[in-house]
Amino acid sequence: MSGKKLWDKGIDTDAFIEQFTVGRDREFDLELAKFDVQGTIAHITMLESVGLIESGELKVLTQELVRIQNEVIEKGEFIIEDGVEDVHSQVELMLVRVLGDVGKKVHAGRSRNDQVLVDLKLFLRSELLELVSLVKKLFDTLLLRSEETESVLLPGYTHTQAAMPSSFGLWFAAYAESLVDDLVLLQSVHTIVNRNPLGSAAGYGSSFPLDRSLTTKLLDFDSPAVNSVYAQMGRGKTEQVFGYGMASLAATLNKLASDVCLYNSQNFSFIKLPDELTTGSSIMPHKKNPDVFELIRAKTNALLALPNSISMAVSNLTSGYHRDFQILKEFMFPSIKELKACLEITEYAMSKVEVNSGILESSKYDLIFSVEAVNQLVLDGVPFRDAYLLVAKQIQEGSFVPPTEIRHTHLGSIGNLGNELIKERMEKQFVTFNGGK
Repeated sequence: MSGKKLWDKGIDTDAFIEQFTVGRDREFDLELAKFDVQGTIAHITMLESVGLIESGELKVLTQELVRIQNEVIEKGEFIIEDGVEDVHSQVELMLVRVLGDVGKKVHAGRSRNDQVLVDLKLFLRSELLELVSLVKKLFDTLLLRSEETESVLLPGYTHTQAAMPSSFGLWFAAYAESLVDDLVLLQSVHTIVNRNPLGSAAGYGSSFPLDRSLTTKLLDFDSPAVNSVYAQMGRGKTEQVFGYGMASLAATLNKLASDVCLYNSQNFSFIKLPDELTTGSSIMPHKKNPDVFELIRAKTNALLALPNSISMAVSNLTSGYHRDFQILKEFMFPSIKELKACLEITEYAMSKVEVNSGILESSKYDLIFSVEAVNQLVLDGVPFRDAYLLVAKQIQEGSFVPPTEIRHTHLGSIGNLGNELIKERMEKQFVTFNGGK
């Protein structure tokens, strides 16, 4: 059997049209190969259970699919041949070449529509679990750094003006807790991704007696996408929801990268990046530029646009399949790789960053202790408004003397970080994901 499309009826397609319609789909389909094999094994197992193929046929088909997985895909040797439209066609072609007509039976009861849907769901689920693992690793590093620097003070800012005392313990832990909320959103993404569309066929079911509960169990989905029409409507919606989860995580990394770029500058000198995380200038010998974090900032800004890009591609589509969905791979696949890379480099960098332990020794930060002075007067019995005016007058007259002791004891403050509660929240979220045990 030569390479040809599953729907080929003997009519040639103009090469120019074919190049335009296929686009980069074959390139991204290589990422789906192992998931196409997984989905096909589950599907034919179900076909045998309802009497649509023989047990002997199931055995040889499964054996060949496992061989393709182990000896071709896992070794990085899987290709989509010229003239073969996609990963689904290629896998079926490989089966037919070895097994003959038996290989043609694997497509009974399914369409390329639900086939690509299940491949994408399995792919996105796998990628999501990788993202969650990377988030957890970054979280652990941030919380460790928080505990290491709990008593190291730095200025806190409002309106980009030095405002009140903060600490590196608070700063590191703030981003750790932000990651917890990102996982809350990603858990919702996981719930939507982890539903089985297989058996919806082209979106309207099948006259075959398909057992969708069996394929759901075999593929370890939480549940089937029940309605066949809605299962197909999951294409686009699944990617969009996934995009929102990625954008939330990207926003956390973006703000952290912005802080690092600012704190690393000579005018602040709050932190120092190791030489391997900086670059130099072609004409200024003193420069150590935070290029890594500038690129993280730029890349995560681009990721923030992902949900909108997906929405614009699918927002005016009626129910049922449309070729518009194909372009979503071009949005999603590179974006996932970018986000994983940003998580990895951020974790590495935050484990190496050095903090300045003497920042608030400079007199230029004296006024950030004004609230401490006001609060102490209140504790001594002075009404708040009177205390406020008294300290304001001292500042205006140049007689203000900053207090030397910070007394923040409430939960989530400099003296009581509450990191154990943040850690408990993370552990609770992390174990809700498959494999997060």
